[in-house]
Order: sequence, then structure tokens, then C-alpha cells
Amino acid sequence: MGSGDAARLLGVHRTTLLRWWQDGKVTPLYTTPGGQARWLMSDLRRQLGGHWARQRDEQP
Repeated sequence: MGSGDAARLLGVHRTTLLRWWQDGKVTPLYTTPGGQARWLMSDLRRQLGGHWARQRDEQP
């Protein structure tokens, strides 16, 4: 699935997901020849696992 759909399912903005990718926090399942990320939600949730929980807990 594309970045917009994946971000929507995570409840974050598309640019947030793309920033996480740029920062090395997540890696897409594959990247198209045009440079677009494709995500598998189960893999994305696994990658975010502890980080996702910590990040949400730290917000006021």
C-alpha cells in the first residue's frame, strides 16, 4: 500500500511517515522505480513497535 494509506491507518500525516523513513526509523517493503514507498502494515507496525508506544507515551 502507498504511504498515504499507510499513514492514515497509523493515524499520522503522510509527511510524518516519510520523515520516519528518511530518518531510518522505518523501511518500506519495497520502493518503486519512481521512488515511491510501498508498505506492508504488519511489517510497519512491527518496525514501529516499541518506538511507537514510547512516542505516544511521551506526548503531553
